[in-house]
Amino acid sequence: MMKTLKIINQNESCCPTTKEIKVQESINNPNKNLPIVIMGAGPIGLAAAAHLVEHKQAFILLEAGHEVAHNIRTWGHVTLFSPWRYNINKAAKALLDTCYWEEPNLDTLPTGHELIDLYLKPLSNLMQIKPHIQLNSKVVGISRQLNDKMKTKNRVEQSFIIYIEQENDIRVIEARAVIDATGTWGNPNPANSTGIWLQNEKALANHIQYGIPDINMNTKRYANKKIAVIGGGHSAINTLLALAELQEENPATKPVWIMRKKSVEEAYGGEEKDALAARGALGVRIHELVDTGKVEVITPFYISQVKKDENIHIVGIINGEQKVLTGFDELIVNAGNRPDLSINSELRLSIDSATESVHALAPLIDPNVHSCGTVRAHGEEILRQPEKNFYIVGAKSYGRAPTFLMATGYEQVRSITAYLSDDEEASKRVELELPETGVCGINLANQTNSCC
Repeated sequence: MMKTLKIINQNESCCPTTKEIKVQESINNPNKNLPIVIMGAGPIGLAAAAHLVEHKQAFILLEAGHEVAHNIRTWGHVTLFSPWRYNINKAAKALLDTCYWEEPNLDTLPTGHELIDLYLKPLSNLMQIKPHIQLNSKVVGISRQLNDKMKTKNRVEQSFIIYIEQENDIRVIEARAVIDATGTWGNPNPANSTGIWLQNEKALANHIQYGIPDINMNTKRYANKKIAVIGGGHSAINTLLALAELQEENPATKPVWIMRKKSVEEAYGGEEKDALAARGALGVRIHELVDTGKVEVITPFYISQVKKDENIHIVGIINGEQKVLTGFDELIVNAGNRPDLSINSELRLSIDSATESVHALAPLIDPNVHSCGTVRAHGEEILRQPEKNFYIVGAKSYGRAPTFLMATGYEQVRSITAYLSDDEEASKRVELELPETGVCGINLANQTNSCC
């Protein structure tokens, strides 16, 4: 039986904008010649595509946004913590080098915008990849052909069915394997310390920013306001540094740093002793701002809810007593992200109950034990699911753990694509190379970190 898949792409390229893939379905193995579907056209999804090109495997790359790496564009002003040399996938580079791509200076730190414009867009426009990308294609569910989660008989022999919202309609794509690289960005944790979303917080949508706002582009929103920055990590620190810069020209701007750490010193890191100079500089700068009173610190504060009347009030517990922090105009929540597993609900998955990461990966990435630099390389075997040939990769594979590195994601998809291409030996090799200290969480005043 012959099946035709029509792939529509919307980027400019010397490649055809439409392409039909004809696959002959074997009577004995109906899945053999179906494509591999990659969900999410960010750095990890595009790296998976590059490796599949290398292995001469058919694939479809689905992206919910109107351009590749749409989620990264929302934090394009942010400077990554790691230099270019750790953000470029080897298979992708090999493809780009064939079309006279100008490689960035490998020792510089790219912004999110630069990551897209200088690397990911050129990669997505290559003739080997572009025809297989479908933009504006939001995955709403995945299952097995003719089976829901409960059905076991002949399950492995059935193809995957991916339901996507596309052009105001629902379309269905069949696949022999699925690589979920949809990430966690856009699924933030709430301000509430217990992780529960409450209606009070949702009602404050016009006064809360999750993630990393571009303060320079929103000066009217934050200038001369009292702003609560919630979170104890590098994203929160860099938000505070940006607000401190705004404060220099708008002295009534008042940033208040709210976190759960026992003391603010825990957030400073190694400072001058840090093996990564830029990461150390980050701690030094925020330390100075706290000591000079430019940033007020309230810790350990456990938020139970946020409310609003004339101003925003934050209710919580500090030192065993309930307290209400009052008078805020804006909240910036840098409390991390969580995976959206709803699209995978009809698949048989092994997910860790604490981290919401791939179960076998959890002991390797637990943020109570590990930082980015101490997570050892891992590949297909660790990421393997009870649902054969379905893989969660990238930041989503780490669940709520904030220790993900882009280079680690590249190693994940290198191993998985080798395995799906029947190169088991290559899938078991370890090819990840990182500096001895890792490349975790740095950046300076107007530069913000990201573990990717």
